[in-house]
Amino acid sequence: MNGAGPAEAAIRVLIVEDDPVAADAHQLYVGRVPGFVVAGVAHSRGAAGRLLERTEIDLILLDLYLPDGHGLQLLRSLRAAGHHADVIAVTSARDLAVVREGVSLGVVQYVLKPFAFATLRDRLARYAEFRAAAGEASGQEEVDRALGALRAPQPSSLPKGLSAPTLEAVTRTLRASVTGLTAAEAGAEVGISRITARRYLEHLVTNGRAARSPQYGQVGRPELQYRWIPATR
Repeated sequence: MNGAGPAEAAIRVLIVEDDPVAADAHQLYVGRVPGFVVAGVAHSRGAAGRLLERTEIDLILLDLYLPDGHGLQLLRSLRAAGHHADVIAVTSARDLAVVREGVSLGVVQYVLKPFAFATLRDRLARYAEFRAAAGEASGQEEVDRALGALRAPQPSSLPKGLSAPTLEAVTRTLRASVTGLTAAEAGAEVGISRITARRYLEHLVTNGRAARSPQYGQVGRPELQYRWIPATR
């Protein structure tokens, strides 16, 4: 499991998933994301409720289809009992009425099954950025930035030749990197060429979402290293 640095407490996660194999995978995934720690795993609504009575939790990864009741039933009872943990729904449910009800109960994001590690890593990184926003906002723009941390980049006004899905993939990869990435590294991670990756990274730089600096220490010309700039900065 990964924790946060000494000056920052780790975000404590409860995994609620009835499938033991999936629960183990989710626990492994969360443990690979810096700043998060798995504080407990529950395989039913009842077990989750009992664990929450004795364990302090910041974030719940909640499966909606549990053997002893719907995940939103658990969430309703938690809210009634005064529990304020945020929730990321990890589910195969695609009913938008359920999505709306979940939002009203404090579900901040949905991750549809099946998914890869990179997908959950991205959602957790977005949640951590959203959670890190503190203090009093200076105005509407800062409030919008804080809320926007949970959302994907908008596809509008992209330069010709750039696509929204690829931009999201590059953005997700860059956000997940602690030390930053070169265009070659980002391209290898996303599955595109170095030149194409550089175009997307430069677009993020132009829009103030990434910064670049030369990476020295190798033979030949230094490569450019790109790093994500959190929206709360």
